[in-house]
Amino acid sequence: MTVENNFFNAIGIGNPTHKNIMDISKKLEISVDKLKYYNDYNILPDNSDLLKIERELSVSKYLLMLQMEIYNKEFTRFLKNKFQELSPIISKFQQSVTGLKSKISSVFYSEYGELFNNDCISVMEGLKDESVDLIFADPPFNLNKSYLSGINDGLSESDYLFWCEKWIDECIRILRTGGTFYLWNLPKWNSYLADYLNKRLCFKHWIATDIKYTLPISGRLYPSHYSLLMYTKGKKANTFHPDRLPMEICNNCFKELKDYGGYKDKMNPKGINLADVWYDIPPVRHKKYKARKEANELSIKLLDRIIEMSTNPGDIVFDPFGGSGTTYIVAEIKKRNWIGTEIGPVDGIIERFSRIEDEAEYITKIRNSYNELFLDNTKRQRKKRGMWTDDTFKHINAQVSLFNE
Repeated sequence: MTVENNFFNAIGIGNPTHKNIMDISKKLEISVDKLKYYNDYNILPDNSDLLKIERELSVSKYLLMLQMEIYNKEFTRFLKNKFQELSPIISKFQQSVTGLKSKISSVFYSEYGELFNNDCISVMEGLKDESVDLIFADPPFNLNKSYLSGINDGLSESDYLFWCEKWIDECIRILRTGGTFYLWNLPKWNSYLADYLNKRLCFKHWIATDIKYTLPISGRLYPSHYSLLMYTKGKKANTFHPDRLPMEICNNCFKELKDYGGYKDKMNPKGINLADVWYDIPPVRHKKYKARKEANELSIKLLDRIIEMSTNPGDIVFDPFGGSGTTYIVAEIKKRNWIGTEIGPVDGIIERFSRIEDEAEYITKIRNSYNELFLDNTKRQRKKRGMWTDDTFKHINAQVSLFNE
């Protein structure tokens, strides 16, 4: 990742050589290590150090925040108070918006969807306000990886976040009131982007998806989950019907793995409530289900769950970062209309539609494992061993009902 030296630039170190940093360190009586820490992590100095910077360098706190691109509530209030003074300056740089760009032609049609081989922002600029029901976004993670699209995946932090804010703004514009926005990213980036989204949409959930790749990691805790942010445009989602999961059962003895506190008779026969930590979304490794060989690929199981939870047949799903096309395949199978964009090669996405029957078969298999407290084989095995099932309590409740009558 590129280091921008925002802090060093702000305090007058245009060329951050060791000598230049040492000179400022002596003048401010702030250690070199501390100055480097403020710069490398783009962190506003402590109050005591801020006072030294203001006194010795005549750099105000708010100018420092502006140059370091640190915009908190205090800075926003400062700008509001100074708006009258800033207004003439701002007006000089305002650009008139003449309208949306001309419509970009799509490269692929299916029964329910349309795919564009272009930059997502350019495509979204041609879409109408409030025209889609669900947006799922899985942007590049800025890990300096090589993609066939040739995009720069090694931006500076501020450039990456600025780019994310641009396409997020367009997503919000085209999302229908009551529609749902999902953002899949590393926890690091979503911790920044959640703050941006909190000012524009209604926060619903931070979903942690446990996906382990068992790679060797040193010097930090092992990162074992991805972050899935869920927001709605407005307080209430138009559609929200999450799946229920079967009870966790031992594969050998078929006993339940968790104690339900004596409330087994209150268990919903449709299954256990879906939580905001998902342990059952495995990484896509098997070549049978992996469509994109050169990069990680999203699980069909993940998109099946999201699309089922937040849309109905006939709704419009938009995914700005097509990747291998998982969102589009799942939407097509579930009879959701979809719009997709991918800036890189799209041959793999189009080819994937030629074998959509295999994907549909896999989704059917996934669907059969939801919304039952016990799956068929588990129920048979428990009955065979004299264990309780949801049928046990149906029978008891029926007897109680007859007695009360």
